[in-house]
Formats: sequence, C-alpha cells, structure tokens
Amino acid sequence: MSKTHRLELIAVPDFPLVRPGDDLAALLADRLTAAGLAPRAGDVLVLAQKIVSKAEGRIVDLATVTPSPRAVALAAEVGKDPRLVETILSESTRVVRHRPNLLIMEHRLGFVMANAGVDHSNLAAPGGPDQVLLLPRNPDASAAGLRTALEASFGVRLAVVITDSFGRPWRRGSAGVAIGAAGLPALVDLRGTPDLFGRTLEVTQVGLADEIAAAASLLQGQGPEAQPAVLLRGLAWSAPDAPAADLVRPPAEDLFR
Repeated sequence: MSKTHRLELIAVPDFPLVRPGDDLAALLADRLTAAGLAPRAGDVLVLAQKIVSKAEGRIVDLATVTPSPRAVALAAEVGKDPRLVETILSESTRVVRHRPNLLIMEHRLGFVMANAGVDHSNLAAPGGPDQVLLLPRNPDASAAGLRTALEASFGVRLAVVITDSFGRPWRRGSAGVAIGAAGLPALVDLRGTPDLFGRTLEVTQVGLADEIAAAASLLQGQGPEAQPAVLLRGLAWSAPDAPAADLVRPPAEDLFR
C-alpha cells in the first residue's frame, strides 16, 4: 500500500430516490456534476447497496411469494413472516444460526449476514406494498459496470465500492463492509513485506475495501440520512485490482464454521 496523508469523504448532495430501471451511472454523473464534484483520477465512489439493488430491480413483493414447508417451519421458530423466510432461504446456502427474531445466513455469494441481506428498510412508505430488497446478483460486476460508465462520462480512472451494513461476531453494532468493488485492490496482501523495523510480515492482509466502506458509512448512515453516495478522495494504493469477492474467507480457512 502507498502512504496516505489526508483523506476527504464527501457525501453527494441531493441524491434522488432510485427506482427500478433507473440509469444509476447517469444519476451519479448528474449529481456529481451539479455539486461541483466531478471525479478526479484516483477518486473512489462509494455507493450504498440499496441504490444499486433498486436500480437493478432487486425488489420482491411478498404478496407474490408462496412459502415452502421448510420456510413455514423455520418462520414459526424465529417468529417471522413465512414469505419473508422463503425469500431469505432463496438467497442463501445455509442457516448459520437462528433464534427468535434472528436469522444469520450464509448468502449464496458467501457473505454471512442477517437475513441474507434481505431488507425492508428505506424501501417503501408504510401502507404500501409489502416489499423487500435483495442484494445485487453480482455486486462486483455491478461495481465494474458503474465504474466503466462513470469513467466514460468523466474521462478519468476511478474506483467504485458497493457497501452494506453487517453485524459482527463478538461485537455489538453494525459497520459498513464492501460487497462489491472495481478499480482498486479490495484485499491487499502484505505478507512477505517488511514492517517498520524490517521484520517480515507473515499473516497481514488488509481489507482495504472494507475500510473504505466503514469510513463512508459514517456519512451514509443507517436511517433517514439519504446520503447513499460518497466520494472518497486522496487515497493511494499500488497493489493490483482485486474484487470484493476476495474478502470472503474460504471455508478451509474458517476456524469457526
């Protein structure tokens, strides 16, 4: 990694509500330009998962879901709507843990998270359809597509990180993590490089995209902030690009599975 002395994090102002089918890259370019925030080479655009999923139409109306017997049984154990549980199961490869009002799932992309990322919040006003939002089908591909479009609009090389909020084992509270990345090394492997005193690092790997996501999350917020897009400026790196998928620990390395 390269030494960085100063970072700026700027929430893109007046970002509109995103709807299915919206051209998210065009919305981002319009809002960045209007705010005088045209990206510079090396900038990182950090986007909340919800606006990516909404633009990609990853919305499920629970009225259209027929729960399976497995979903009905699990819903009775955790006290959730069977239709919601069916939707969660459809996005998952296994139930990691469950108790009343809580489902920790392994998402089909390998993320271990509550409800497999299926979410009601900031989606529809009370009294409207009972809808939930799923994660993007391929967040790394989503980030890559947005990066390509934005680079074409502004003529500079930049990076895109897509974030979500995860709870953490042994820690209270949620924090921003990267589920998609393009144009930067999501994971930086420092093994074999010297520390300050010349000692060779043996196990150190840096979750760069997760650190970016956590920093941007301070501006994006978790509730009514309506600041889903954040421009990060001043970060330097030298490692080759790597997707956010590289952040998922392989099962063979998971000591808690």
